[in-house]
Amino acid sequence: MSSAPGAAAPAVLTSLIGEAAGRRATAAQTIEHLRLWDPDSSVAPEGRRPRVALNMACTADGRTTLKGRSGPIGNRADRELFHALRTTVDAVLVGAGTARAEGYRRLVRDEAHRQLRRERGLSEEPLACIVSASLALSPESVPLLADPAARVVILTSSPAGELPAGAPEYVRAAHEGKLDLQAALVELRARWGVRTVLCEGGPHLNGALLAAGAVDELFLTLAPKLGGGSDPQASLRIVCGPELDPPVELELRDALESEGCLLLRYEVSR
Repeated sequence: MSSAPGAAAPAVLTSLIGEAAGRRATAAQTIEHLRLWDPDSSVAPEGRRPRVALNMACTADGRTTLKGRSGPIGNRADRELFHALRTTVDAVLVGAGTARAEGYRRLVRDEAHRQLRRERGLSEEPLACIVSASLALSPESVPLLADPAARVVILTSSPAGELPAGAPEYVRAAHEGKLDLQAALVELRARWGVRTVLCEGGPHLNGALLAAGAVDELFLTLAPKLGGGSDPQASLRIVCGPELDPPVELELRDALESEGCLLLRYEVSR
């Protein structure tokens, strides 16, 4: 995709491993090469739920936020990869806390990116899926809920209750009082034809998905920054919650570098 007249040239990412080592490409070209929207690339191993990828960024000392936001962590290449990934999937999944902290808005705001989704046979806007147990969400805290162009589904363990504003749809799937993520993902596929899901956190949602065996790959940006700090809430890692036993094994598939940032792609071992 070419840049608009007067726009800054896209960041360049350099491949570090494999046959592609030394190859230079933009984030858009990198994602185009992966073709994550193709049916052959969008099947989970067991075939019933959508394929799920996590997309996270952290500092070199493991922090996922700086002053409460994830935005200051990555660089231009990370941001461009973030938006390029949204052009490839049927749905974006996010926890309510992250949606509030980051002030989630319409997921694909650039017309060129919406056109690209149409060319790939996808809907113009991904299904926005927000995980919330308490349904403590509002258009003031999450502007996405007030956007008429957005398609929103709330995933919750609550058997009743609805948001006070907006008109989202609901997936209600509970097991022992908690959200049954496997069942919720299967329902997303059955009701909305969702084949691919991009989860953008937060760390507790990531941990729950991994514990449920519902993650297939991880896109991880490792930024050349140190955040420090001793407050556990301010220095969350990319995965939080109970210890994963056994640990989830990963296989490195891609490693890219841009201005000191490492952009890594892992596949979850089975």
